[in-house]
Amino acid sequence: MFILPPGSNTSADFLRISRSSIDDIISQNLNALITPARVGFDPNSTSAPSPRRPYRSRVDPSSCKSFKDDILFPSWQSRSDVLGYCTSVATSPDPDDPDLASREVESARDQERVVDERLDPYSGRFFPRETRTEILAGIIRDERGVENIIRDRSWSVISERCGDRDSGERWEDALNDWRDRRSRRG
Repeated sequence: MFILPPGSNTSADFLRISRSSIDDIISQNLNALITPARVGFDPNSTSAPSPRRPYRSRVDPSSCKSFKDDILFPSWQSRSDVLGYCTSVATSPDPDDPDLASREVESARDQERVVDERLDPYSGRFFPRETRTEILAGIIRDERGVENIIRDRSWSVISERCGDRDSGERWEDALNDWRDRRSRRG
């Protein structure tokens, strides 16, 4: 069975929605973890411009850990699972490919063609149409690139806001540690 028939974007939609609900609003999610001020609003605080702080408010470390373990990493894992499944589909033969016969005929016709490249230097080129699995493989490659960029950005924000910037831990290592802890639990 083929996961992305032409015209369908089910997996791409899942990835887009998942990213928009977690990673695209990572700052808002972290802001929601900050305890509100204990003292009421002071109107004098807005009377004069204040210098911009180099770092935004820090988030409580236990809240950060909980956010990463309960929300962020499970979201990343589910997207990794979808990309892994799509990769396995893309690397498998597609017995139901509706364009297979037409591509074979096109390929046979191209092999029989006699081309004089002196008359038309471009006529010797043959650009076969991609199979559905090749198209899917290209989409998955692009989505993996997008996923890495988004995870880098999200991890940078988390490191800054949660005070982990100095630890130097990469998101790949943190996600693998989370996977290991989860697998040990059962």
